[in-house]
Parts: sequence; structure tokens; C-alpha cells
Amino acid sequence: MDFTMPEKVKVITDMMDEFVDKELIPLEPEFMNNSFRDMLPVLMEKRRMVKQMELWAPNHPREYGGMGLDLVEHAYVSESLGRSPLGHYVFGCQAPDAGNIEILYKYGTDEQKERWLRPLVEGEIRSCFSMTEIDMPGSNPVMMDTTAVKDGDDYVINGQKWYTSSSDGSAFAIVMATTNPENPPYLQTSMIIVPTDAPGFNQVRNIPVMGEPGTDYTGHGEIAYQNCRVPQANLLGPEGHAFVIAQERLGPGRIHHCMRWLGICKRVFDLMCKRASDRVMTPDGKTLATKQIIQAWIAECAADIQAARLLTLHSAWKIEQFGVKEAREDISLIKFFVANVMQNAIDKALQVHGGLGMTDDIIIPFYYRHERAARIYDGADEVHKVSVARRILRGYEGREVR
Repeated sequence: MDFTMPEKVKVITDMMDEFVDKELIPLEPEFMNNSFRDMLPVLMEKRRMVKQMELWAPNHPREYGGMGLDLVEHAYVSESLGRSPLGHYVFGCQAPDAGNIEILYKYGTDEQKERWLRPLVEGEIRSCFSMTEIDMPGSNPVMMDTTAVKDGDDYVINGQKWYTSSSDGSAFAIVMATTNPENPPYLQTSMIIVPTDAPGFNQVRNIPVMGEPGTDYTGHGEIAYQNCRVPQANLLGPEGHAFVIAQERLGPGRIHHCMRWLGICKRVFDLMCKRASDRVMTPDGKTLATKQIIQAWIAECAADIQAARLLTLHSAWKIEQFGVKEAREDISLIKFFVANVMQNAIDKALQVHGGLGMTDDIIIPFYYRHERAARIYDGADEVHKVSVARRILRGYEGREVR
């Protein structure tokens, strides 16, 4: 395994790094203190610039207007774009659209691809993924109260979802609902495309997260499906295969997340080191950087970040080589490990900034609030740890160890 960055990817990430530094980071104070919807005109202009640079939609299919990078190549890209909370959105590879594009490309009909996939890749519309339910454990997508019952040529959907991220302003949702309750547990649910203007699709609210409800792309919607009727032609993939499709979606999605988190790590690590080097703490001019405790934090964070980076790149390589099923242990490992490395880096960077670290004059508190969820969404840390430990321990059953 050689993780030397390919020359073409080095050129791409260098251009992206420069764009993030010059065009996006200066927008962050406005982003943190205004609604996302109010920022859309300037963000659309930045997107236009990205398209002119031919850097749009790096991980999406070429035939639909993307750059067609593979998973390992996009991992490097995701790390560069993750240095700003605006990065992935402005370059057209943001969640949940990225995952929806992957499954539409693989499972969508020709009609579904033309109606939904093409404008989604082009950035003309947005989408959301409606899986998590209020009264069901989000870490177990087999348990689903939402139902989709056939009536004539339609599905009639009823249920309550939340954390349908980016539903505010989306053109459609991909909904997981029970269609085949008589089947075995892993074959009971289906994915159905639901236009957000369909009768019975009701956005109840954007859920306040750490005091911020968000708007448009940054919202996390609570959705009530109340006799929501859509054609059966909106079924995505085979009926009863939502769990299987979701696992295919979540595997690469976790690579995207983890490399984005590593971009955040790089950003806060740089801020921490700069603050430690500049902050004078004694009359004789000594800075925070001379304190051993700060030096220890910096060394530990540097080691953790590098370990997390290599672990994630290895997982991406394994998915590319052998598929999601063979890489599931690696995927579980990076999910909880990288999230905790990021949270620790953010916390240490905030601590080094002292009182300034509590203010929205810098980006660190934004990350502190919004990235705590990384240890919960896509499966809580504890679920991944138990799952991977069980798989490891099965390899020792009946095995002699000397």
C-alpha cells in the first residue's frame, strides 16, 4: 500500500487549498453570525468560480458533470475542503447529497437519474436522507416505524423522522420506510424518493442543535409524513433492500466524514500552534509554546492526527480494493477513532486560546458545538466499538495462541 499522493491529486488539492484560504475562510465570520440562506448569493458565486476552475463535484461521475475521482483520491480532497465548514458545499461534494448521488447512480432507473441525479450533481437542486426516527435507535436502521403501504400505483407513507439534515430547501428526500414487514428483519425496509412538495411531506421544524436551529442547508429537519403519496416508480433499488443499500452508502460516506474531520484537525492544530507561539504569558516574553504541558498536547495531537489519517486512507484503499463488506471492521475503527481524535484536537485548541476560545471571533467554538455529533451520527461510538470487538473476538474462538 503506497499512500503517496498522486501528482494529479496534489495539483487539485493545492488549488483547493488556495481557494479555501483566499475565498472561503474570509467568509466564515459572516457564516457564523448570519443565516445560511442569507449567504446563498455569495456562495452561488463561489460555486460558479469553482466550476470555472473545473474543480466541481470531485467525487461524482464524469458523465453527470463531476470529476470522477476514486475514493482514495477524494479522501485527500475531503481533507483539504474540510478545513472550512463551507468547503464541501462550495465544491459540490457535501453530505447528504454525496451519499444520495452514489446510490442514485448505482440503483436509480434511467428516469430517476435524469429527473433527480443530473440536477443534483450539477448543483441545481439539493436533497436529504430521511432515516432516523424520534422513537427508534438511530444506530439500528433495522428498527423502523415509518411505513409505506401500496395503494393502487402509489406508496402511502406515514411516520415521523428527525435529523433529516438539509431538508429545508431540498427538492427531494430519500426515505427509508417499512414496505415488507413479513420479511426477515434486514429485508423489511425500502428506499423511496419523495419530492418535498408532495402532499403529506411536512417539515415540522429545524431542530435546534446546541442552540442553533440552522437554515436551508445547515438545518436538521424534523419531518412528519402524513398519508404522503408518491408513485411506486419512485422506489429506489429493489423493494426490501434499504438496509443493504444504506450500508453501501454509509461505508464510503464514513471515509468522506473522517477525512473532513481530519481537515478540521489540521485547521484547529494550526490555530493552536500559532496561538501557542504568539501568546506571551510572562514579563520576560515567554510564550505558551515554552510550557511543557502545551508541548505535550501538540505532540500528542500531531501523533493522533497522523495515525487517524493513515488509518482512514487504509480503509479507503481497502474499500476500493475489496468492497465495503470486507472493509467493515476498518470502517468501524475509523468512525469512532477519528471522531475522538478530532474532538480532542478541538478541545485542546480551544483551551490554548483561553477566553478567546469561547468566543465566535474564531472558528474553534463553531467546531466545538457542531462536531460533537460526530460521535453519535452514523452510529454511536459505543455501537461501533462493540461491533468491531465482537468481530475481532470471533477470530479467537477455538484458536490456539502461544
